[in-house]
Amino acid sequence: MSNPLSEENEEEQAFQPPPAHHPSAPPHESFDISTTVDPSYVIALIRKLLPSDIKDGVHAVRSGLICEQPKAEGSKEDAVDLPENGGEAEAMESSENYGKLDRPQPRSDDHNQGAPTSEEIWEECGCILWDLAASEDHAQFMVENLILEVLLANLVVSQSSRITEISLGIIGNLACHEMSRKKIASTNGLVGVVVEQLLLDDVPCLCEACRVLTLCLQSAEGVIWAEALQAEPILSRILWIAENALNPQLIEKSVGLLLAVLESQQEVTALLLPPFLKLDLSSLLIKLLAFEMSKLQEDRIPERYPLLDLILRTVEALSTMDDYSQEICLNRELLQLVKELIKLPDKFEVASSCVTAAVLIANILTDAKDVASELSKDLNFLQGLFDVFPFASDDTEARSAIWSVISRLLMLVKESEMSPSIFHHLVSILASKLDQIEDDLLACPLDYGEYKTMDTPGTKMDAKFIAMKRISDILTRWKFLNDRVKSTSSMEDYYINEEDVDKLLHCCCNASR
Repeated sequence: MSNPLSEENEEEQAFQPPPAHHPSAPPHESFDISTTVDPSYVIALIRKLLPSDIKDGVHAVRSGLICEQPKAEGSKEDAVDLPENGGEAEAMESSENYGKLDRPQPRSDDHNQGAPTSEEIWEECGCILWDLAASEDHAQFMVENLILEVLLANLVVSQSSRITEISLGIIGNLACHEMSRKKIASTNGLVGVVVEQLLLDDVPCLCEACRVLTLCLQSAEGVIWAEALQAEPILSRILWIAENALNPQLIEKSVGLLLAVLESQQEVTALLLPPFLKLDLSSLLIKLLAFEMSKLQEDRIPERYPLLDLILRTVEALSTMDDYSQEICLNRELLQLVKELIKLPDKFEVASSCVTAAVLIANILTDAKDVASELSKDLNFLQGLFDVFPFASDDTEARSAIWSVISRLLMLVKESEMSPSIFHHLVSILASKLDQIEDDLLACPLDYGEYKTMDTPGTKMDAKFIAMKRISDILTRWKFLNDRVKSTSSMEDYYINEEDVDKLLHCCCNASR
């Protein structure tokens, strides 16, 4: 059976550059808008989007649009003047009417050289409104003037993928604002129609549909959207898109939708997570992670780094779900993939993913305590954990999670049973991390309150305190045995600076008193 996403649409995405701009509403500080678009201009644009073949029930939308009104007194300084030649010309001069904002570019270069067609005019007007919807003030005005009803009519009757994409794009930008989100959820029929767009086989349309759903699921109206999504065919379709799409942007949007389910209010998660897990969400996420890891190890592609991090964040979010975490935390393939990422020698380009992976390891050890014994024997993994520290400098929770893993591993290290070469390797790792440990102790002084040890379940200690105590013990033993250990060729591979050993020992002794 042919796969429309991986054949026609994905082939198109592979050989043609994506639209230059699919605007998402950024934080308000990114929009330093010094002028206000003339209201009559916005109304003219909305009118241009009215479908020509809508049924009688939708004709009310046309009469419902307010008439263009002259600018109120005192508004001339803030308003953009309208072109003298009326509505159609207005729509064609968007860059002059809306500051420096970019807008989505046409997907096709096949436009006629003559007069623009009705669809081309619709597209131009729609792209301007797509941009305008990024502003909360403009979004509110557009909603008040029935933009949602007009877009709903287009989604129902249009056969054009481009019109559908732009309609969903406008809705997506409107959904970035609280007032507009409420109106979207309360517009009769709109929620169901947006959900139905997941059944399309057009990549840009699916990207925009996933973006709308991601934004709305995490809103106060999320339960309304969750109820519309909970049918098994729709949930299966979301997983199918994530698994079968070849386009990185579409994979990112679909996985982002899955992450939104996990991070939404409890009622949304309760509605959607159980059926998703029944449809094998865990296996899908691990399969996606394995694919991205293979890409990372074969040929690093910067465009795929955000996708790797998003998949890891989704897995990490699932690992925190009390009733569902074991299914993923006990997965051996997942553990191996995360270990490979932590042990990468060059982590800078995927630093965020490595931090997420370290936090995920901490969650795994909570459910799979036997894993700690296995990891404690992998000194390269221990070194990789220390190497992640600089990338988590601004994330207190992540640093705490990394220390919790390190302390668990060091608690299980049996230095007295190690061969001289392995012991030498361990000390070389610890000594080389002197600067990182000192910096962390200065930035985040020890607190002695909330860490519960594995081996002494009735006591509470800070994870960093436990790690400092164990490092101190290891280095003390090294200093005692150092003169008695004969150097071997295998030891020469791991350099130890004795001055660093002394400094680190002093630092850890002071911290663990």
